[in-house]
Amino acid sequence: MSYTEDVAKKINELLEKNYDAHKGFLNSADNVDSTNLKTYFKSKAAERENFAEELKREIISFGEKPVDSGSITGDAHRTWMNIKSALSTNDEESILEEVQRGEKASLEDYNEVLSETSLPQSTNAMLTRQRNAIQNSVNNAKRYESIVD
Repeated sequence: MSYTEDVAKKINELLEKNYDAHKGFLNSADNVDSTNLKTYFKSKAAERENFAEELKREIISFGEKPVDSGSITGDAHRTWMNIKSALSTNDEESILEEVQRGEKASLEDYNEVLSETSLPQSTNAMLTRQRNAIQNSVNNAKRYESIVD
């Protein structure tokens, strides 16, 4: 079995966005003073790096070529560029807000792929698990907001 061209493109877009998210979380960790936030951002970076590795393996298993780096255009770029501007103020609350905005955008991307695309069962299960982890992050955002208050 192989992916259709459309499915391969959408999965590669998620892969690119995970590369972007990984870089954004690392950048955020480097620009906060709170130990709790540093730990959180590094944990999320590692999670997104793992997601990217899983996506790459899945893409290869269906005979497609995965992208090898993040994008510098499109929605993911704009989302993570907002983090960059927040970092320039070095305001932890702004950084956290931008990270959460990025997580919500990622959640929408995953939901779109899962709802619009006919996926092989293994891909659907992996994307659903990754989406649920991102949803959990969005749901727990309030806990991290209290860290910077």
